[in-house]
Amino acid sequence: MAGMYSGTFLNSSRYPDFNPRFKRDERTPLLRNNVQSPTTEGASFISSVFNLMNAIMGSGILGLAYAMANTGVLGFCILLLLVSSLSAYSIHLLLKLCEQTGINSYEDLGEKALKKPGKVLVGISIIMQNIGAMSSYLFILKSELPAAIYTLVTPGNTGYHWYEDGRLLLILVTLCVVLPLSLCHKISFLSFTSSFSFFFMLYFAIVVVIKKWSIPCPLPYNVTTPSGAFQISNASDSECTPKLFVISSKSAYAIPTMAFSFLCHTAILPIYCELKQPTKARMQNVTNVSIGLSFVLYLISALFGYLTFYAHVDSELLLSYDVYLPRDVMVITVRLAVLLAVTLTVPLIQFPARKAAILLLFGGRPFSVLIHVFATVIILGVVLSMAIFVPDIRNVFGVVGATTSACLLFVFPGVFYLKLNEGPLTSIDSIGSILLVVFGFLMGIISLSFIVITWVQSS
Repeated sequence: MAGMYSGTFLNSSRYPDFNPRFKRDERTPLLRNNVQSPTTEGASFISSVFNLMNAIMGSGILGLAYAMANTGVLGFCILLLLVSSLSAYSIHLLLKLCEQTGINSYEDLGEKALKKPGKVLVGISIIMQNIGAMSSYLFILKSELPAAIYTLVTPGNTGYHWYEDGRLLLILVTLCVVLPLSLCHKISFLSFTSSFSFFFMLYFAIVVVIKKWSIPCPLPYNVTTPSGAFQISNASDSECTPKLFVISSKSAYAIPTMAFSFLCHTAILPIYCELKQPTKARMQNVTNVSIGLSFVLYLISALFGYLTFYAHVDSELLLSYDVYLPRDVMVITVRLAVLLAVTLTVPLIQFPARKAAILLLFGGRPFSVLIHVFATVIILGVVLSMAIFVPDIRNVFGVVGATTSACLLFVFPGVFYLKLNEGPLTSIDSIGSILLVVFGFLMGIISLSFIVITWVQSS
């Protein structure tokens, strides 16, 4: 979850000595503890695919219909294919560097390539990326929890109820559930919840497809919202025609949202370490299958979400159903699944962010309860503040996608390969690395510039 980040919590510590000091052919199994053991127990191909898909898919899927509405069907398909292909290629570069250096962590690759600054850059990017992911999850809690409670509780009157305040509910859930779980020193018992993320995404896509036929277009007039107010739709027959290409200032959010949705690079090497008979070719096949299946689910949910609401789709797709299907059973179950997954995933995502922060600030000093608690409270405080004060989830997807996601997805793999590769700069992968870095920089700068311009204009 740009994904749920479940892959980050694979037990890579089982193989502390994964550090072969020589190059090897990609057909040779990965060495663990410097002993070649092709029959060593490890994760199967299928389980590795699910692990990586869990790391890929997350809250980004809720914003892709909005991205399609602002790029057009054909424009969205081209961009989604481009970003997913570049994501798979950048993983190919990371795996190739892993083969050459024997390094099995993203931070250590940064240190190998750019010394201490490289490790600091990667660490800061991981912290910011995870904070952005946690903020998107808490934003979903803020926006979805009031509607979920409203659908489960039949109010006696149409007046205001305290549970309609999403910010208040968010603070209560963070203090009573998220913070205690995040303070646990070992939180591996929560990792099983991430195994349900793929099935939740599959169910989400199925519901989006089914509900396409439950909401007519033009959208109905005088629809009562959960808050009791009336919303007049301005949809007309002309707005029920899909647009192939759309270009506007809001289109700047599209590629960053896609980059946010396909980021799984911090989980790649831990999954590689767990893979049974790990070879570069085998892990690349895991990557291609995982990204391919994620691409299909992303495309289906975005397409049918867009074809349901067209230009009126919300930046957080589930909110679009509140007006027209306020008490629909399938929508309620999807919303509850999202809220459960979000609540239990935030502590998991907080772990690597806290680990990277402590590593950068305090180095490899022994475990300290005071530092552990202080780092947890500060990180969750920043995340909670962002979720409360950020007015739209597209801002989280846009800013994080244009900065840290672009770096971890495009820029860093290309730069590290150019720095560590011993081959000529005229090789295919070297040229590809240059193009990857250029694309990452251009995408980040252009998207972030348009996002800032949109903020200024709206203010």
